[in-house]
Amino acid sequence: MAEFMSAAPEKQVYYQCQRCTNCCRWPGDVKVSGDEVESIAAFLSAEVPVFLERFTRLRADRRGLSLISRADSSCIFLEGRDCIINEVKPQQCRDFPNKWNFPGWRQVCEAIPVELEPVK
Repeated sequence: MAEFMSAAPEKQVYYQCQRCTNCCRWPGDVKVSGDEVESIAAFLSAEVPVFLERFTRLRADRRGLSLISRADSSCIFLEGRDCIINEVKPQQCRDFPNKWNFPGWRQVCEAIPVELEPVK
């Protein structure tokens, strides 16, 4: 009878954000849902229609809204190295780089890889 060796569990890595804000300076869409629009508007004490007109635009793929960017491609809500809406920032921002990222992200992101214990 042949013995089979089980493969060692693959190690999982979690990237711990260092708040370098480099991801906030990368060009592209920061998608916002209807719920996120309402949450951010309330956080800023703005009426939703005013928030939509002042801080959003149609996404490049025309499938929803995105936060606007400054001329240098940085997020409109980035001030220095601080996100002024950090408490209610969009899911897309919260998920980077662990649930999504882009080619070359490791060259700009200062997140620290933390090895997680394998699930047994």
